[in-house]
This record gives sequence, C-alpha cells and structure tokens, in this order.
Amino acid sequence: MVTLAACTLPTEPTAPTAPAAPTAPTAPPSTQGVLCTLSGNLHNPDPSVQRTAHYRWTCSEGVRQLVANGVPDHAVGRFPGPGNPHPIGAVDTRVAYPLQPVPGTRPTPVVTAGYALNGVKLEPATAGTCDDSGRDCRMARSSHPWHLEALGQSAFNFGTDDSNGHVQPSGAYHYHGVPERLLAARSTGPTAMTLVAWAPDGHPIYARYGHQSAHDASSPTVAMRPSYRLKATPDPGRPAVAQFAMGTFTQDYAYQPGSGDLDACNGRTGVTPEFPQGTYHYLITDAFPFIGRCVQGVAASRR
Repeated sequence: MVTLAACTLPTEPTAPTAPAAPTAPTAPPSTQGVLCTLSGNLHNPDPSVQRTAHYRWTCSEGVRQLVANGVPDHAVGRFPGPGNPHPIGAVDTRVAYPLQPVPGTRPTPVVTAGYALNGVKLEPATAGTCDDSGRDCRMARSSHPWHLEALGQSAFNFGTDDSNGHVQPSGAYHYHGVPERLLAARSTGPTAMTLVAWAPDGHPIYARYGHQSAHDASSPTVAMRPSYRLKATPDPGRPAVAQFAMGTFTQDYAYQPGSGDLDACNGRTGVTPEFPQGTYHYLITDAFPFIGRCVQGVAASRR
C-alpha cells in the first residue's frame, strides 16, 4: 500500500463523465415538509475534532437551505494521521437545493454529490491520478489520465475512517461512502431505510438499504446493489494490473444497466419512509460508485 500522508489530498476533484442512464421520473413529489426544521449544535469532544458541530436545515420559498460549519457530530478517525495529514476545521457551508425536484434531460455529473443531514459534504471522487506507467501518481490535480478511487482498493491509503470520511487541506471533513456513524445515529433499526442526505437536484439520499420490491413498502429492506461492475479487461494504456489491481482507478468500472438495483447515478424510484407514495431517490452503497457521481434532476446552481 502506498501511504499518501505527505501528499496533498484533493480540494475539488474533477467531476466524472456521467454514463447514459434511465430517465428520472416525471413530476416528482415536492420534498416540502420533510426534515425542514432539522438542526444541531453539539460540541464534539473527539480528540481529532474538539469543536462544536453546527448545522441548520430550513425550507422556504421553494428552497431547502443548509447553513453549517462542516464539523462532524460523531467520532472520527485520527486526523492528522496515516494517509491523511490534515486536521479537521470549520468550513462555512451554505447550500440551497430545490424543494421541488425537476427532472433533467440527461444525467449531470457532480463533484459534491450532496450534503449529509449533519452538514458534512458527500464527495465520492478524488483528485488523485497516475500516469500510464504508474510510476508518477499525484494526489493534487494533474493532467494524468488515471483517476484514483478512495475506497475499494488497497494500493493507496487515503486515510479514510470507519465512516468512510477523511479531511481535505481546507479542513473539510467529507464522506466518500456510507457515513456509518451518522447512519447508526439516524437509523431506527439494523436494516431500516434511512434518509441521510440531500442531493443537489433536491432528491433524498438514503444509506445502503432499500425495499427489495421498490414499490412495496411491505417487502423486506436489503442492501442495494449498484449496477457497476469491474471491466473484464483493463482499458488500453492503463498502468499494469500486476502493480495496481482492477478497482484502483475510476475507469476500471463500467455501468451495466440492469445488473443491480440502481441506475447510473445510484438511484431508483420507489417508496421510502418519508415518501410512502414513492419518489426518485439515491442510495449510498457498499460498492462502486459508493456515492453517485451524477444526478438525474436539474442540479441547483448554488451549492
């Protein structure tokens, strides 16, 4: 494993190119009235935090707004620490997402895939890249073509903790996958379908579990399967698989419609606890893309 403690981790990775995907539902329901008065102001005594986590969600004039400082409200890993040399800091966060999602004409790639209910951002990709030889790998933005994944690989240590989070040079703690401690705090049961975040197009984001039958609330909840698979053969010019196993790079995965439960943006239409009549929603999964890299609706211009 290559440890990246001395390297600069990404501040804003390049958004991936979204593959074609099924169209999001027409006329999705408004999210007005769903978690519109959620707030928190809690001192986090974790040795790596020792700050007050502040967040406030409000809804008015067709917009869901978040004001937060980005400080996690749960225990985290050791920061600075192996693979991640940056301390957690407060980051002024102001977000405005639509209460009434508007279907897009095609999937739109995003860098910040949304914000968790505790005000922590979701940012699944990294700015880490390698050249064709695999001998020059950089964690800051570069022209190298092969994009490193933070999760699902063992060649590089990005210093993620047990909530799949780590810290950017700005001090921004953020999630790359299932926010385990947030999920545990919000969940009503071990496999409960739990809303944990909002996406830039206004759709809700759930963690891991959805109903086995998307439109049947009486069906069991199961871990959702994304529809991405490792490619059978590496792309031309890729660094040697003997050096970097398949799954090290974003390009190692391909969207295979129908191979899982979700579309190219890691979403589906179905019933949820907050939307018993059904709505389009995203899932954070245990496998690539972990957090969706695109949105099916029209993304907010302010974020």
